[in-house]
Amino acid sequence: MSKIKIMDEILANKIAAGEVVERCMNVVKELVENAIDANSTEIKIDLEDSGVKRITVTDNGIGMDKDDAVIAFSRHATSKLKVVDDLFNIDSLGFRGEALPSIASVSKMELRTSNGKEGTKVNVEGGKILSIDSCDLRKGTIITVENLFYNTPVRLKYLKSLYTELAYISEYIDKMALSFPNIKFVLTNNQKTLLSTDGSNRLLKVIHDIYGLSVVKKMVAVKNENMDYELSGYISYPEVMRSNKNAITTLVNGRLIKNHDLIRMITDSYHTYIPPDKYPIIVLKIEVDPALIDVNIHPTKMDIKFSKMDTLKELITTTIKDQLEKLTLIPDASLETKVEGVKTSIRTNYTPKTNLEFDPQEKQKEYQEFEKMTLNFEVQEEKATSFSKGEEPKTEKKERIKKMYPVGLVHGTYIIAENEEGMFIIDQHAANERINYEYYLHELANPKRVTTDLLVPLTLEFPTNEYLRLKQNFSCLDQLGITYEEFGLQTIVIRSLPVWLTKAKTEQAVRQIIDIIIQQENFQLEKFFHHIAATVACKASIKANDHIMLEDMEVLLERLRNCDNPFTCPHGRPTIITYSKYDLEKLFKRAM
Repeated sequence: MSKIKIMDEILANKIAAGEVVERCMNVVKELVENAIDANSTEIKIDLEDSGVKRITVTDNGIGMDKDDAVIAFSRHATSKLKVVDDLFNIDSLGFRGEALPSIASVSKMELRTSNGKEGTKVNVEGGKILSIDSCDLRKGTIITVENLFYNTPVRLKYLKSLYTELAYISEYIDKMALSFPNIKFVLTNNQKTLLSTDGSNRLLKVIHDIYGLSVVKKMVAVKNENMDYELSGYISYPEVMRSNKNAITTLVNGRLIKNHDLIRMITDSYHTYIPPDKYPIIVLKIEVDPALIDVNIHPTKMDIKFSKMDTLKELITTTIKDQLEKLTLIPDASLETKVEGVKTSIRTNYTPKTNLEFDPQEKQKEYQEFEKMTLNFEVQEEKATSFSKGEEPKTEKKERIKKMYPVGLVHGTYIIAENEEGMFIIDQHAANERINYEYYLHELANPKRVTTDLLVPLTLEFPTNEYLRLKQNFSCLDQLGITYEEFGLQTIVIRSLPVWLTKAKTEQAVRQIIDIIIQQENFQLEKFFHHIAATVACKASIKANDHIMLEDMEVLLERLRNCDNPFTCPHGRPTIITYSKYDLEKLFKRAM
């Protein structure tokens, strides 16, 4: 007797649900994507107990007739793919035909839909259709999912807390609102509104609805294209940063994706502008021919594969770096004025909202201030970096900071300077570190092979494993202009060094360089140069509590002004913060 049997359809749907439906957010995701594919302009998501008890998604899309409403619960039933070739030209968010039957197999579901001519209501429990009835003719679809995972108690047991589940859903709806600013999204939980966008197709307005007014003021538009890809969206000033990658929203042909290579490209573009463990707020839309991407690599459709990845990397890196180079990135030590008294705070970081509840009165005040802002949407688009296909961006060297005049030193660390615009506070170590970093980086990229013999050669001994790694990358020492020779089994002798390196603390700098060579596993020469320059610059710079004279401050500030990026040290910390003249007058109540 045969042991292999065809699996029961309900069992197959439950197995598929294990891949498609991991938590409440996945249910919301699939239902919202179906609503978007149905050409909806308004989508409302109502939750009870963060979706664990009930999820209702209401849209005003094209709806379905009775036959489609019933067959939609069959596995692999879809209106989006008809032949194999359609896989290479997918322009819809859904296409696998697994979502509805998978969700229905682990919940109690009601579908109410109408195409304007007939209304259909379908009740499904545990994957079985219980009833098919007529309903009202309101055009669109309403899907209610109750008691999720009621028949799979193990999955229910491992749901996170209600707050965590709600946070996942809220994050997803935020990103969909950013992806489709032309659609009105409303998210509620237990009848409390968490998000409400107006569907006016203004991306900056949606960013305001999600992140608030203070973040919108520090966002700048970007736009660029090449022969294969088109980019558009908004990037944040480096001073507006988050401690995780969740604020980086990447959209490909309107599809929200999480691609590690794409995120790495974006964060690498902020190299030295922000600390390594911080991330900017980004909304980046990528338009590409569907034939150049593959979205059919995971049931959740949250990741894709790109062809011509090098072309995309160059476009993203160039676009973001060119835009950052145009900005004046000195954080304001801005003022927060209360009704009574004055409170000052340096806004160099963005703290996410911890209260998920929507306050209509507070939002209305923000809307009014937002509309009064000098940020005009059309002007923002015009200011975006834009190059025609095949055109190389024009780079023009210009001073990014006006001349500053030092007046003193505070705590032996912070230089106080002034000009007609206001007062500046400069971290002397960070400023000197930036100056040295750019100097060393230039010398590394343009080696002159000018070396200096050491009066006393350096003898360095290593454990066997470290020596083997170093020996594998001896070419790096050659490229840096370091003259060496092997001396015994695990020892090398350094005979001469490049001239620029002798300006640092010699032995300490050489050991740091060799440590970097040993520790790097996937060796990349460009990153190696950046790492070397940053490390040596730090060791060679003046430190906190090193008291310097006024003449030294003048030289330091002038050299800082001539840097390509005078605003941050190589590790992303700010070199300068400022109080504008108006801020000072407001602080002392000369201006009210």
